[in-house]
Amino acid sequence: MNVPSEFPPSAASSDGKAPLSNRSVLLRFALIGAVLLLTVFAFGYVGGWLAPSRLTAQRMINQLQANAGVFPGYRRNHAKGVCVAGYFDSSGQAQTFSAAQVFAPGRTPIVGRFAIPGGNPYAPDGSVPIRSMALRFSQANGQQWRTGMNSMPVFPVATPQAFFEQLQAQQPDPATGKPNPAKIAAFFAAHPETAAFLAWVKTAKPSASFATESYWSLNAFVLVDANGEKHAVRWRMVPENGETATGGSDPNYLDADLTQRLAQGQQRWHLIITLASPGDPTNDATKTWPADRREIDAGTLVLTSTTPQESGACRDINYDPLVLPDGIQASDDPLLPARSAAYATSYLRRTSEEAHLPGTATSQTEAKR
Repeated sequence: MNVPSEFPPSAASSDGKAPLSNRSVLLRFALIGAVLLLTVFAFGYVGGWLAPSRLTAQRMINQLQANAGVFPGYRRNHAKGVCVAGYFDSSGQAQTFSAAQVFAPGRTPIVGRFAIPGGNPYAPDGSVPIRSMALRFSQANGQQWRTGMNSMPVFPVATPQAFFEQLQAQQPDPATGKPNPAKIAAFFAAHPETAAFLAWVKTAKPSASFATESYWSLNAFVLVDANGEKHAVRWRMVPENGETATGGSDPNYLDADLTQRLAQGQQRWHLIITLASPGDPTNDATKTWPADRREIDAGTLVLTSTTPQESGACRDINYDPLVLPDGIQASDDPLLPARSAAYATSYLRRTSEEAHLPGTATSQTEAKR
């Protein structure tokens, strides 16, 4: 092979070192080229360009958009929501199982968000029976704990792929503007793990208030104590106010109800942590754990105020469930990394659309209102 003339083997080195041989020069160019190719390959793999059928966070968010439409500046799921603020008073009872500062006796400030599922920020509150609660605990040491919970005890499916297929089955038919019941039925028939969720749905009704709901973590996590020992757990927020009324005909009654309740006083929940026993599944959110598992009342969540999501502190928070402080770790549940990646993709899209004021853009899909 001819070597380019600009790399003569006899070229003198200005620093007195022996000049590189032609072979050494070629090897260095080959190494640089290999690094560049690997970089391109890595970007292609992560971006899904090399395997278009592989499930990625981008495809997951694209499917959510296909189902609900695109509403610039809003979250791609749980788009309709409201910000809340308050604090968490730890009881100290969870301190034995976790070194996280939030579980030491004392008060931790929180910024939270209530929402309903779906990508349409104009959906009526009574359109779905599920409500969600997201919280960011800000510890004094600067670490944060972010968690997103839903008002149902189990998740429909156990894997990101199954959730993606569920979304595909629920995509509106262009001819009718509504999901095809046959496709939905076929999906659930092919996924027997959805049985527990379907049983819950049959009795679930849209509640009249965010403040009267319990909210489950659904995914398992791991608490790590001061000695480094690990304890698999799930948690839920249980309201002190257990009213069971269903909502009215006003499409936005949840926001109005929360404002009225907080004007009259604080709203309170207890953080109940359930400890797993050996053999309890930690990688399958479709399965509950037996009711006799040990539970701990870790403390009281106190909400004191609410603000619109367009201007509230929750607007710019990505409630990524993998933002965890020392003392709390992710479990082996495959939904957790998928949620984290999808949340990040949704966050990047909405903030890039409305970097100056997310959540206030005019809908591009007026028909979805």
